[in-house]
Amino acid sequence: MRVWHEADLKTGDWKLPACSGWRSGEFKLVVALAGSFPHAGTAGELLGRFGRISLLRNIRYWSVSDKEWRLLIQDAAALDGAEARQRRADFGVEEMRDGRALYFVQEETRLSVPVAYRMRVLEFRPDRIVVQTENVGAVRMALIPLVEPGGIRAVHFLERIAPGLWGYYGLVLSGPDVGLFARVRDASLINRAAAFYRHFVGIPTDREPPQAP
Repeated sequence: MRVWHEADLKTGDWKLPACSGWRSGEFKLVVALAGSFPHAGTAGELLGRFGRISLLRNIRYWSVSDKEWRLLIQDAAALDGAEARQRRADFGVEEMRDGRALYFVQEETRLSVPVAYRMRVLEFRPDRIVVQTENVGAVRMALIPLVEPGGIRAVHFLERIAPGLWGYYGLVLSGPDVGLFARVRDASLINRAAAFYRHFVGIPTDREPPQAP
């Protein structure tokens, strides 16, 4: 796990990979996580986990301020369009694999307003999956805008590295109007990223120990 802030990115040796789709200077915060996990099934089974939006409501993370496991997302649903009221059933693998834009909404427990996101499968092969999400609605707290649409992007890379073993690399990028996220402690950012990683690779999200206690 690594967290880079704007000052780190200006002076450090790390460069934003071209696969992220963003250019240097378009963001001021990067959270990165790399890991590996056992999986003897198919790539389609892994991709299906990204489509089961309703299960995001089961994700728990370690709160460094409360010193306890907390629910991260209190509501989530797939959408037929970018409007939060257009709820539908979870996405199936077949509709995800053709690269079309898919939309979902989620409401974090620390925020007061649901946020709509766009998801697109950038690559889907038997040994490699790339999934990107981006907020299409503003992130707000008590109606105060914190991040404008398009200000948060996440890219998940999954690749088979050996029989029964997959690698994962995830990036979360926050743009210039980062608002609240510029003031969140690094440990909290790490624990949120770790919760999503555990969810997508099939690990209980509240398994001890937390990534950043």
